[in-house]
Order: sequence, then structure tokens, then C-alpha cells
Amino acid sequence: MAFISLSPELSAKSFTGVENKFITKYMPVLDPLAVKVYLYGLYLSGNAGTFTIDDLAKSLNISEEQAVNCFEYLDEFELVQITCRSPFEVTYLDAENVSGTPKKYKPEKYADFAKSVQAIIKGRMISTNEYREYFYLMDEYGFEQSALLMIVNYCVNMKGDDIRVQYIKKVAKSFAAEGATTAKKVDEKLAQFTSSTPSLLKIFSAAGISRRPGIEDDALYKKWSGEFGFSDEAIIAAARYFKAKTTEKIDEALGELYRNKKFDVKEIEFYCKNKNSVHAATVEIAKALGVYMQNAAPYIENYVSIWCDRGYELPALKTLASYCFTHGRKSFEEMDDFIKTLYDKGIISEKAINSYIEMTNAEDEFIKKVLSSCGLTRRIISLDREFIAKWREWNFSDEMILKAAELAAGKNNPMAYMNGVLSSWKSSGVFTPDKITGAAPAVTSRGEKTVDRSVIERHYSKLRQIAEDRAEKTLEKALADKVYAKLHKELNSLNIQLAFAESRADGTEDEITQKIADTEKNADARLKELGIDKADFEPHYNCKICGDTGYDANGNPCRCLKKFIEDYKRA
Repeated sequence: MAFISLSPELSAKSFTGVENKFITKYMPVLDPLAVKVYLYGLYLSGNAGTFTIDDLAKSLNISEEQAVNCFEYLDEFELVQITCRSPFEVTYLDAENVSGTPKKYKPEKYADFAKSVQAIIKGRMISTNEYREYFYLMDEYGFEQSALLMIVNYCVNMKGDDIRVQYIKKVAKSFAAEGATTAKKVDEKLAQFTSSTPSLLKIFSAAGISRRPGIEDDALYKKWSGEFGFSDEAIIAAARYFKAKTTEKIDEALGELYRNKKFDVKEIEFYCKNKNSVHAATVEIAKALGVYMQNAAPYIENYVSIWCDRGYELPALKTLASYCFTHGRKSFEEMDDFIKTLYDKGIISEKAINSYIEMTNAEDEFIKKVLSSCGLTRRIISLDREFIAKWREWNFSDEMILKAAELAAGKNNPMAYMNGVLSSWKSSGVFTPDKITGAAPAVTSRGEKTVDRSVIERHYSKLRQIAEDRAEKTLEKALADKVYAKLHKELNSLNIQLAFAESRADGTEDEITQKIADTEKNADARLKELGIDKADFEPHYNCKICGDTGYDANGNPCRCLKKFIEDYKRA
């Protein structure tokens, strides 16, 4: 019996077919990474739709260059055939019909070349495999022997005799990509590089890069100075302010400056200093909110930059963060919602913010006093503020509100009881303490005997809770679906992007608005598939007039309250 077998479950699954000859003859001798690339490419060819060499490389967590090198290696064994370079295309060959050995190059064809290469690389003996790499470059890319020798000579001058053939191969491919495969064109390209070398040396010195500039650096310099339009002084300033110690980091820094249209030295200096300030402020805001933050960049992009663009200064944002924390808003998202509210009210300057906070703190002290008079020891919630705002709209003084609070002490739902008391006072025209007669007004219907207010409060509290629980469960059900959850997250992100675009007036508002509309359409379609009505995300109260509170917008007893009292007494 064989020591390996497949379970019934595995046998029922789909597979990618691999020729036995590949496994028995090729896999033991091939480079492990090449085997990995071969097998994944084979899988893609049979199971994926449209894909590119870049898609394969990302899936395997390797560079595109590594993937190409592997296919070139497999091509030498005649296991695959590279049919196109741009775009890169490969055809898998039948393993049964190949020799199983790399392509043979005729040594006599390259005898002079081999002698010349060995004369250039004097410090070590060139192996047979390394010669094959050079022969491959000439056969595959069409290099003239003299052209490739010029490239080898340049690389040795740059790196010394211990230079690896892979580096030479990389440089040669960069020449080939620009059509420089003849001695004349290689010479022209090297001359161009020589002209940029003084600038690169100056940049390298300022950045603290100790190595000599190479031909690959020349391509980057052309991008920085030509495509981006940066002067040498601006590139050096970017390297210093971004503390970029490699060409890759300099390239990232210049890309960021280019996107933000910062080109001269003074603009770069101001941008970097401001960026550092914003980064430091973001860290402080996170600390004030109690948010653990590993990477500040997403918070800067999605929140702090938007706030700054709306006119909020960094010290004011730090103040707001502390205020948000003490008022139960302990995330960037909750702080953003609060800032949107302030922005709509025109509260932007530090002075206006401090005045608002001072006023709000005073109001909170009063609410605490009300809660204490009611016998409540909990923290302030949004409903408390809504009640206070409504009672003030009814023209009740603080003294009258506190009088109602004293009457509500010991009740099952004191704030709701207060609302009923004040509503009754409003209906009766009682707005001063001297007009208060007896105990709290009782709720009656058509002159019949009173109904205990706690009964009414419990009834309406239960109705509201049922409606709100139903809405919450509906949303939870929708978010449990991965498709809808993703669309929901995308909508939140797009709305943030829209706010950012509107604040900057960068001309992308219409595009983002269209994306939001399309995403909402897809989200609605998904909800329909799930059998969920979006309207059910909001509570559906039994009474449309009072929203299951018992009182209409004017504070008068609702019809449903009168009916409940009548039904209750009959029961």
C-alpha cells in the first residue's frame, strides 16, 4: 500500500494538472523559486481569467523582475517559451517533448567575447553558468558583442571584480528596454549618464549615500529633473527634510512633493515643517482621545488634513480632542462627527471653540445639577441635552426646570417624568414658581381619574426600546453579509473623500459623488437580494406623531397617550 493517499473529500475537489515528467525529472534539479513560479503560472493558466506577470509576482510576494528571471530560466530548459516581452507573455510547453537540459550555446560563436569578458573581470574566473548568462543576453535581447562588453566594463568600474552577474544582467536589461543594444547607442547612453553624474554625486553627498551613482540612478535623476521638474537644489532639500538616505526614499519624497505641487526650496521647507507639525499634532490628538496609533499617515489623510483644510488650527484640534474624550467621544470618527457639527455652526476659530466649550461646560454643570436633583448619578447622555434644549425652547427658566427635577426624584424614569411635568405646565401656562400649585400635575384623559405616571413611562420606554432593538438587529443582519459590509465601508470612505475634495475644491467632487451614487445603488441592490429594506435601519415607532414619547412636538399629550390611558383604565 502506498504511503500517500487522498481523502474522499480531497478527491472531490478541483486540481491543477502537473505532468509527471516535470515532477520526476525537472523539479529535483530546478531552482526552487522557478518551480514555485512554474506551478503557480500553471494554476493561473487553467483557473484564472485575465492576469499579468505583475499579478503573478504579487501573489507569490516576489518582484516582477524575479518572476521574469524565473521564466527566462525555465525558457532555457525549454519548459516554457517567452512569446512577447511587452506585454510579457509565456506559453507552457509539453515536458515530454523537451530534452531536459538548458539550451546549448555554441562556445565557438562567442569565443572572442569570452576572452574579452575574462580580460575585463581580472580578479576571478568566470564560470560556465555566468558565460551562459552573457550568451543568453546576446541571443535573447540582440546585444552586439561590443555593446555588452561596454556594459560589463562599466559595471566592473562601478562595482569592482567581485561584481555579480545578476547586476550586470539587470543593467543590460535596462539598456535593452531603451533600445540600446548596439555599441553606438550604449556609448550614447553612457555619455548621458556621465553628464548627470556630477549632479548625482552632489545629491548623494547631501543625502549621506556613500556609494557611487550607477546607471539605474541616472534613470531616477531623469525622472526627478525631467518628468517632475525639480532642480538639484530642490532634490537636495527634499532629501534633507525627509531624511531620505536612499534613492528609493528620495524618489518617494519627490513623488509626494510632486503630487502636492511643491517644487522650489522654500515651498519644500514650509511643506515639510508643516507636515512634521501635523504629524506631531496627530500623535497628541490620538493620545488625548485614548486611541492607540501605530501609523499616523491614515489619520492625517482621512481626518487631520481635512480639519486643517476647513480652517481648524492644530492647537484648537488638540483642545477639541480633550473635550471629545471627556464627553465620551473617544475615536477619530466620533471627533470628526463633532467637528462637522461645529463647522456647520461656523465654529472654527480657536476663540470661537473656547467660547463654545466654556458655554457647553457651563450647560453640562447645569445638567449635572438637574440629574442630581432627580436622584440620578450617571454621566450625561445626548438625550439629556435634547431634553434641556426642548425645555428651553418652551421658555422654561433654569429655576423651573430644577423645580420639575425635584418633583421627578425617585421616579422610574425621571427625565421622561420631568418632560411630562413641564409639558403640563406649558399647557397650563405655568412658567414661574409662584404659579405652581400642589404636587406634579397628573396625566388624565377626559376628566377621568389619574393614571400613575410611572406606568405611562414604562409603557413608552418599552415601545421605544422594541423599535430601536428591531432597527439595530436589522443593521447587524445586513453587516453580517460580507458583500454589503464591504459596500457599507466603501460608502463611509467615499463620504470622507468627498468631504476632503469639497474642502479643497480640487475638482474631483463630481467624480466622487458619482462613485457614491453607484456604490449606494449596489448596496441597495444587495439589500434587496438579502430581503432587507434600508428603511428598517431606522426605528419604526408605533406613533408617527410623538415617536412613542406620549407628547407631540409642542409638548402636548398625544392622541396615543390619551388612548393608552383609556385602555389602561378599562383593563
